[in-house]
Amino acid sequence: VQLQASGGGLVQAGGSLRLSCAASQRTFSTSAMGWFRQAPGKEREFVAAINRSGLSTIYADSMKGRFTISRNNAKNTVNLQMNSLKPEDTAVYYCAAGPRTAADLSEYTYWGQGTQVTVSS
Repeated sequence: VQLQASGGGLVQAGGSLRLSCAASQRTFSTSAMGWFRQAPGKEREFVAAINRSGLSTIYADSMKGRFTISRNNAKNTVNLQMNSLKPEDTAVYYCAAGPRTAADLSEYTYWGQGTQVTVSS
């Protein structure tokens, strides 16, 4: 599975961005999908994940209520709607695919190249 993330950019604090991740293969529908992020000098951290059907989601505590993960299995895409963005959300955001919905990055087999999100104060 090849993953291509897009939608990053520069936004002011309080603004919104929508990230998308396109998968190259039909097996996307059999994979759980996750979003992670990595800020400069920090470890990669979990953001959100969604199961194969799209009916079950999990979020990191700091993203609950602000971020929404969704997927379209017919289009092989997973999205991350980010609202009320804060400067501390600045990071490179990565999408990932794996066999199960998890917050642990080691559970994911395939990774996209990342898209930069910068939130100005």
